[in-house]
Amino acid sequence: MNTDQLCGLLAEPSRLRTYSAVVLGATTPDQVATTAGLPSATVGKALQKLIKAGLVTASPALRADEEAFKNAVRDQRPTWTPLDPDPERDAVLRAFIRDGRLTHFPTYPEKMQVVLEHIVTSFEPGRDYPEPETNELLNHWHPDHAALRRQLVDARLLTRTNSIYRRP
Repeated sequence: MNTDQLCGLLAEPSRLRTYSAVVLGATTPDQVATTAGLPSATVGKALQKLIKAGLVTASPALRADEEAFKNAVRDQRPTWTPLDPDPERDAVLRAFIRDGRLTHFPTYPEKMQVVLEHIVTSFEPGRDYPEPETNELLNHWHPDHAALRRQLVDARLLTRTNSIYRRP
C-alpha cells in the first residue's frame, strides 16, 4: 500500500477512529465500537474496508498492521541519484546542494572548488552568455548570483570580457 492509499483509507474519520481503537488494543468489533465511540454498523463497515486493504487482520482477534506506515514511506522514498560519480565529491555536493539549490557557500576552498565545478556545468563550453543570462542561470543555484559569478570567474571556471561570460 502506498502513502496515498494509506492516507485515503484513513481520511474517513470513522475508519481512522476504528483503526485507532484496534491499535489501542480493541480485539473485537464491540470493543472497537466502545473505544471509538461509534455505532456497531459504522464500525462493521470501517473494519471491512480496513481488513480488505490489509491494515487490520481479523483472525483470531482484530490486530492492526502498525508496520504499514513505515513500509509505505520506505516504498515511496525517492531513489537517490549521486550528484557526482566520485563518492568523495558527491559527499561534498550533498552537504551543500539540496533540491538543485546551493544552500550555503563552503568555507573550505577545496570544497568550494568542487561545488563551483558542479555549478559551472550549467554553462555550455565555448558559448557566450551576456551578464543578465548568466545571472538568471546562477539565480537557479543561489540568490546571491553576483558572489557566485565572481567566484566562478576567480576560480577560472568562467571567463569575463565586457560583461560577456564564457565557460572555457
